[in-house]
Amino acid sequence: MKADRTLDPGQTPGRRGKLAERLLPGGTEPDPRFTLANERTFLAWIRTSLALLAGGIAIEAFTADLFLEPVRKGIAVLLLTLGMLLSAGAALRWIRVERSMRNKAPLPLPLIVPLLAGAGALAAAVVLVFILWR
Repeated sequence: MKADRTLDPGQTPGRRGKLAERLLPGGTEPDPRFTLANERTFLAWIRTSLALLAGGIAIEAFTADLFLEPVRKGIAVLLLTLGMLLSAGAALRWIRVERSMRNKAPLPLPLIVPLLAGAGALAAAVVLVFILWR
């Protein structure tokens, strides 16, 4: 016996909602496994973004005795900005990948990877220099 699906108001059987149709126009519905894998990747980027935000807050709150104020604020701002950009980039990446899958097009390059790698390396280098300098 099949379970009845509850539809949102204005939604007909077999169709997506208006927002989904606006964000993901055209194409065909991909295999749900690929869509779920795309969502898991999005959530991994969001977890990384939250870790960067927490790191920025921790640097500002708990390292007053380790860093000079301008350096401490610079590292904190770098980590907070990177976390913010990463969360926005994760959302854009999710949508671009979903559209590519629906249109059977090549997947887009992950442009947030070099941004994350470069800024993370810069923040780590500054912290390392100050730890070795002390």
